[in-house]
Amino acid sequence: MTERRLMRWLRPWVFPALLVGAFEWYARRAAALGSDAIAPPSAASKAFVGAAMDGSLWQATGFTLGTAALGLLLGAVLGIALGLLLGLSRRAAQLGSMSIEVLRPVPSVALIPLAMLGFGFGVRMELAIVAFATFWPLLVLVQSAVQQIEPRLLEVSRVLGLSARERAFKIVLPAIVPRLFVALRLGVAVALVVAVTVEIAANPNGMGYAMMIAQQSFDPALMLAWLGWIGVVGFAVNAGMVQLQRVVSRRMGVMP
Repeated sequence: MTERRLMRWLRPWVFPALLVGAFEWYARRAAALGSDAIAPPSAASKAFVGAAMDGSLWQATGFTLGTAALGLLLGAVLGIALGLLLGLSRRAAQLGSMSIEVLRPVPSVALIPLAMLGFGFGVRMELAIVAFATFWPLLVLVQSAVQQIEPRLLEVSRVLGLSARERAFKIVLPAIVPRLFVALRLGVAVALVVAVTVEIAANPNGMGYAMMIAQQSFDPALMLAWLGWIGVVGFAVNAGMVQLQRVVSRRMGVMP
């Protein structure tokens, strides 16, 4: 049983390990031919350790994660609240449909010049863009989840004379927990991607800016280290959301 568990644990890592090995071989061969545009993963590992030791890794990571979390929190609160309203009220959905369909397709990065004029560089500018980017998928997915609730559940809440607040917290939210966490997992991914993109394009802080500085400094090893670290951070955040979904689903008596 122990060997089977070990093999089951190792199996997902086989293909990534082969990719890393192939890239190591290719990068070393390119370096031998005189190219300094790429670096092998072994060099990136040394650069990663250096960034971790001097503290720049943790400072940039903390800034990006903090800004992404605050932006996601703001976008999620507004998106879930409005999604519940539009999902429960057909009239509200009809009134807001045109505005949503006009504003939703606007790329969040297209707001960078406007956000820079309004907030300048720093946390507020990045926060506003992340909140805008995460608001729309949460709104649409929550509205769709509410509209797919079994109508009899809502009829029962009306018969029992529940208020709108009680209906939302006792009937609607427990019924949409699995889909709500799907929306939140999508929002987490969007928040991290947009935060890094804003830092690359305009904000002199965070992991995206650090990766861009490494590229401009002709340090491909450090740039590759930042790229790999961003992927690891994204994987860890998503795994945390999956675990949180399981815990909340168990406590609410809902199968994840």
